[in-house]
Amino acid sequence: MHVLVVDDSKTIRLFLSEQLKTLGFEVTEADDGRQALSRLKKMSQVDLVLVDWNMPEMDGLSFVRAVRAQSAYAALPLMMVTTNADIAHISLALAAGANEYIMKPFTADILREKLELLGFGRE
Repeated sequence: MHVLVVDDSKTIRLFLSEQLKTLGFEVTEADDGRQALSRLKKMSQVDLVLVDWNMPEMDGLSFVRAVRAQSAYAALPLMMVTTNADIAHISLALAAGANEYIMKPFTADILREKLELLGFGRE
């Protein structure tokens, strides 16, 4: 299983990458939405994308919309990772095409729970 982790914070990317690798995922990183779109197109396999909302160049919401505009990625699970905790932001992300939403700060256990909700349970 291959995950694309998109966040402008190197610390968050490192935390997510380490947790995902512990769970058996292969991880590719990007530090903004534009870079993520480029990496996504070059990846032979991607099973999940975790994307931060607030980033330079292209924010997470724009990234989600750009991915959902491409039929090749219609079934690709997208999880928004952000500090935006209000219901309006959550609704906006889900309406744009995000499948799940996780709020910073979060623990490894919360990440595992969200992954299970998306069908990535323990093997």
